[in-house]
Amino acid sequence: MSFIDEINEVNTLIVGASQGIGLGFVKKLLQDERISRIYATYRQAESAGELITLADANRERLICLSVDITEESEIAAAIEKIRTQVNKLHLLVNCVGLLHAENIQPEKSLRQINADNLLQYFQVNSIASVLLAKHLLPLFKHKERSVFASISAKIGSIGDNNLGGWYGYRASKAALNMFMRTAAIEYARSCPKTFVVTLHPGTTDTRLSRPFQSHVPPEKLFSVERTVTQLLNVIEQLQDGDSGQFFSWDGSRLPW
Repeated sequence: MSFIDEINEVNTLIVGASQGIGLGFVKKLLQDERISRIYATYRQAESAGELITLADANRERLICLSVDITEESEIAAAIEKIRTQVNKLHLLVNCVGLLHAENIQPEKSLRQINADNLLQYFQVNSIASVLLAKHLLPLFKHKERSVFASISAKIGSIGDNNLGGWYGYRASKAALNMFMRTAAIEYARSCPKTFVVTLHPGTTDTRLSRPFQSHVPPEKLFSVERTVTQLLNVIEQLQDGDSGQFFSWDGSRLPW
């Protein structure tokens, strides 16, 4: 039985919900009658049209919050707003991630290392999650089973790195894994019913992966819907002892 089935009113938060996997989670959770309330963050309204339309059609269940997750003050303000409406969360999925942008591309060699780009990778892919863990702690201090999940990537596994390259993305995801592993230890003391995990979604057909899909076999390129279903299955099947672990989309544990 899923931990969600044990709870009367399930409150969730999806961070980075304007598109891709985050938006997919919102759509999936809206279809689930067990979910009472969904909070969803976006950074820019102009790129969050579909999410905002969903919120307009589901005013009682879906609440959108504008948050730049590189700004701690905005994270704190959004969570304080959530705390005025509910006193506990049961599921957090942080889907925010940076792989490429207008002036940022994964580095193929040391010659391409740029300090400013590295800082941006870490701000988005690593630091944001640990700031969420910091400010969300009070909402996970309850006696019901809960999950704090961050979307990581297998490429952030140090033990699995056999190809090199992609310095900033790899290192920032490895840092994310360490932040969450460390947060899991503290959460075990203050929020013992909360599982803190990182999840590898597989290669998903989103804007993040699109420039790099040419060498991905069709059977290994997942739709957003498939990815979300698989990750929710992993989340719902977590067992005692799984907090602080790094899971792939199929439920297998990945090496650090």
